[in-house]
Amino acid sequence: MKICFVSENGHLEKIPRNFENTRTEFAWQIALSADHFPIQYILSKPYKGISQYDLVIVILPKKLERFNTNGLLDIVKSIGKKTTVMQEGPAWYYQDYDYTNQVNYINFLSQMDFLLVHNKSDIPYFKGLFNKPTYNLQSLMIEDTVKNIKNNNSGHPIIGGNFCSWYGGVDSYFVARNFNKEIYAPSMGRKIANEEQIPNLKHLPYMQWTQWIHTLSQFNIGIHLMRTHAAGTFALNCAYLGIPCIGYKGLDTQQTLHPTLTVDIGDIVKANELAIKLRDDKSFYNSCSDESKELYQIHYKEEEWLYKWNIIYEQI
Repeated sequence: MKICFVSENGHLEKIPRNFENTRTEFAWQIALSADHFPIQYILSKPYKGISQYDLVIVILPKKLERFNTNGLLDIVKSIGKKTTVMQEGPAWYYQDYDYTNQVNYINFLSQMDFLLVHNKSDIPYFKGLFNKPTYNLQSLMIEDTVKNIKNNNSGHPIIGGNFCSWYGGVDSYFVARNFNKEIYAPSMGRKIANEEQIPNLKHLPYMQWTQWIHTLSQFNIGIHLMRTHAAGTFALNCAYLGIPCIGYKGLDTQQTLHPTLTVDIGDIVKANELAIKLRDDKSFYNSCSDESKELYQIHYKEEEWLYKWNIIYEQI
């Protein structure tokens, strides 16, 4: 099974298992021992010298206007026996494009043999639009650079995103206030101006993935009330470390790994109740922590990911 990914990332070589910035899209490539071609590279080079692949997985960039999608489609179809697009961001993201790029996006997906999506809830959306086989490709952690990291349990809560509609940081912040401690937040790509002025909130710097897991291990509560459902890596990383995470329904990693702490979208009342119980009831905290670690081992270990991938591959 010879697989390559095509994305806007710049590397050409296979990614080693000790790579320090193993975000989800890199973790997939490592697990599949896949090659990778930057979109810029295959659009600017003669592609007839590129080997034939059993499968080409394209991750279209969020800023689609940077690339000639018609040219990209021709190349992808020429080098792959089967071709697919892996969803990037939430299912509705492409609707923020201008008209031309919405059409380009839809045309590109319509030419694929099948589609890959982040969450089970995304399957009926894309399958309904394109009438193609559609499969859930779970997020994944490659543990090689983080397997000795343990949760140091500082007692401080950490929220999963910034104060914008994409991350829902305001929802998370209000729930985090129940812990009566300083609140921390990672700096994400959509961080808004003057966010540092929010009372009792400290921002972590931008960091690579391995450093992020080291940093996350210093906290004991995760709160990620994010309405935008995509890869769900915050809930996944928390579960790996045994950090209970309060989050919204609709995200596979949250629902699967933190079922006791998952609330309906917008249900801040329930989220507050769970936060207070985590704060005041040590046995409840320990139960949620143990549950998340156990569920990670059952559902998200690399071996389980590969087992599920092989089921998908047999069907395609």
